[in-house]
Amino acid sequence: AGAVLTGAVPGDAQPGEAEMAGEDSPATQVLPAPLANLLAAASGEGARAGLERWNPPDCGDIDMRIADDGVWLYQGTPIGRTALVRLFASILRREGERYVLVTPVEKVGIKVDDVPFLAVEMTHDPVSDTLYFRTNLDDAVAAGAAAPLRFEIDAAGGFRPYVEARAGLWARLTRALVPDLLALAQERDVDGRTVVGVVSAGVFFPIADAADFYDEGGA
Repeated sequence: AGAVLTGAVPGDAQPGEAEMAGEDSPATQVLPAPLANLLAAASGEGARAGLERWNPPDCGDIDMRIADDGVWLYQGTPIGRTALVRLFASILRREGERYVLVTPVEKVGIKVDDVPFLAVEMTHDPVSDTLYFRTNLDDAVAAGAAAPLRFEIDAAGGFRPYVEARAGLWARLTRALVPDLLALAQERDVDGRTVVGVVSAGVFFPIADAADFYDEGGA
C-alpha cells in the first residue's frame, strides 16, 4: 500500500512527534513542516469561530488537494487520519474561486477537484418537511434558506445534487443518496413554467423544468 499521512493532532503529541507512515511499512517520517506549522497555528480553541475574521498574509499555495471522492492528499499522499482531515477542514475557507487554509498568521491555497465535502447520509423529517444531511466529516446540515441545495448535470447526463455544508463550502451528495432525494421531488408552477424540485424547511429548490427532469430519467 502507498504511504498515508497519519500524524498526530495537537494534544496527541509534542511538537515534532507527528509522523507519516505507510500502513504496510515500518518506516516513519516527521510530518512535513508546512503541515506541522499549520496544525500548530490551527490548534487553538475556537479556530472556526475566528475563521472569517482572520486576514493573515497570503503565503501562496501548498501541494494539498481534496480529490473528487473526498480524500485529502498532501503531495499526492492520502491523509489517512480523520482527526487530521477534520482539523484542516476546520480552517478551510473559500475566497472567490480559490480555497485556502487560514490561521491567524498565514493562509495557503489548496486545490479542490469538485467540492470539499461529501454528503453521505440523508434523513427526511416529514413533520417539518426538512432534509438533514451528514457529511463525510460528520457535519450535520439541515437544508433550507441558510443551507441551500443546488443541482448540476454530470458528464453522464444525470443530476448531481449539492448542499451548502458551511459558509461557501459545499458537499456533493453521494450517488447512493440521489435516488432517495429525487423520490421527494414535486412539481411547482414557477413564472408560468412547470418546475420539478425538492422542498426543505419551507424552501423550494428547483432541479429542472419538468420536461428536462423527466427526459433525464429523474422520475
